[in-house]
Amino acid sequence: ESGGSAKRSGLSVKKSEKVKMKKYTFAVVGALGNVGTEMRNILETSDLPIGNLILMDLAQNAAKKVSWRSNEYTVIEAKAESFTGVDIAIMSAGAVASLELSPEAVKRGCVVIDNSTAFRMAPEHPLVILEVNADALENHRGIIANPNCSTIQMLVVLKPIHDKYCIKRVIVNTYQAVSGSGQAAVEELRSQIRAFANGEEMLASVYPHQIAFNVLPQIDVFLESGYSKEEMKMILETAKILDPKIKMTATTVRVPVMTGHSESLNIETEKPFEVEEIKTLMEESPGIVLQDDPGKNVYPLAINAAGKDAVFVGRIRRDFSAENTLNMWCASDNLRKGAALNTIQIAQEIVKRNLVRVQ
Repeated sequence: ESGGSAKRSGLSVKKSEKVKMKKYTFAVVGALGNVGTEMRNILETSDLPIGNLILMDLAQNAAKKVSWRSNEYTVIEAKAESFTGVDIAIMSAGAVASLELSPEAVKRGCVVIDNSTAFRMAPEHPLVILEVNADALENHRGIIANPNCSTIQMLVVLKPIHDKYCIKRVIVNTYQAVSGSGQAAVEELRSQIRAFANGEEMLASVYPHQIAFNVLPQIDVFLESGYSKEEMKMILETAKILDPKIKMTATTVRVPVMTGHSESLNIETEKPFEVEEIKTLMEESPGIVLQDDPGKNVYPLAINAAGKDAVFVGRIRRDFSAENTLNMWCASDNLRKGAALNTIQIAQEIVKRNLVRVQ
């Protein structure tokens, strides 16, 4: 299955076209975090033309040692002058750090691919998913934004359906893993499970309530509208990346899963469809693996998506309550396709298209 997912992604970081070109200096910013670690792991097996790798993190993590491709690297502090000589910086250090550092990196001739919320909705910076809107990379101004993890996996699925049947409306409910909140949330879930097993009190600090054996209908803060920021991210990012005419509503939920976001999608289209046509379309679309045999209990599971590159899709069925409407379920690794993998695929594409600004 993992081999299949890499093959089906169409943008594998393990075996892409070999193109003779210069080697570049890459930087991973936030290199010791959850996503940063995943970025390093993916880069290690990629065929990107990396001549030099620079690992950056918070000042307190400077001087820590990291092994990469059998060599030892020393983490340095992420500050403006650290980007001198860097060609491509992959940022996963949070919005505050990115707002401060990304413009400084661009001044020094670096292209920044940013995983935070800092530049996602800025009209001058492209918000990119390779399977959806790769051409948006053309004419970038040095900063390219990586979408929200839940948006990425959803739009990989919606893009081929929209191209063929024209989507009118989407209702999405997400079931998101704790790793999306960072390592502290992962440790909180683990500690609560241990406390439960030992008959001790389960303490919550990362989340407002206990997450173990629970479901929290809140991701990020609530807005005056009653929607959470995470829900609005999905709505606004879909408009920017895919089509502002698509009507969408979202409910985002945190579940006690370590890695792998799941989503329930209800999709209304302009044009009529047959369910088997949708299944075939999913099978043929890049970045998607169809897992849809409910009679044999085959459908996407977060636990199986973890560590894989693809978005897994199943439970495809007609919604009999509305015309030209279908239901489906998808799951994907939020740290890989939802974050690290997508940024590295963007890096591959800008190298391939010769869009790297070099000093």
